[in-house]
Amino acid sequence: MRTLIPEALDELVLLAAHCDDIPLGAGGTILTLCRARPGLRVRALVLSGGGTPREDEERAALEAFCPGADLAVTVRDMPDGRLPHHWQWAKEALEEFRRTCEPDLVLAGHRGDDHQDHRGLARLVPTVFRDHLALGYEILKAEPDLAQPPLLLPLEPEVVAEKSRLLHEHYPSQVSRAWFDDEAFSGLARIRGVQAGVRYAEGFHLTRALLGPPVPSR
Repeated sequence: MRTLIPEALDELVLLAAHCDDIPLGAGGTILTLCRARPGLRVRALVLSGGGTPREDEERAALEAFCPGADLAVTVRDMPDGRLPHHWQWAKEALEEFRRTCEPDLVLAGHRGDDHQDHRGLARLVPTVFRDHLALGYEILKAEPDLAQPPLLLPLEPEVVAEKSRLLHEHYPSQVSRAWFDDEAFSGLARIRGVQAGVRYAEGFHLTRALLGPPVPSR
């Protein structure tokens, strides 16, 4: 399979509706990118959890998932599960955040997610980040909404293990959930790895990308 990567990756933007969405959906990818590019500029926006213990969890987690990065995290205070009722607020929060960054790659949720907050944010992303490569991560949860992602990023086995370890270490508020365990995290990564022809991978959905003209042969 061919790879699809930005021509340059100096700045990465991470977007989420909730604390823990980003590491759950793209933790292995973020670890891989930050380790490969020391000093990578990472800017993260989370729409809910501000002013609660979950904000503390999120800040510590993203520090761990972005080793060596130039990291800045913004956590807002939207009520959980209420993005459709706070559509204008969410759009303005995203636009305000957009003025602080110029990413080469944006990672957010995707439109096929059954959770209204994830889906709503995913629909807002291309209205604000209009000329950027934006990929939608998949979030494992109880709802049966996993779809086949067309883009797969291979992960080393130690990255998959590190992702699970960091999730358990930094999100104690979530460990009681039935799906929050090593077997679930590694199982999804193994399935995506089979589809990518490797041991493990993370999957992403693509909203829109521009294909350049073929390189002339010599």
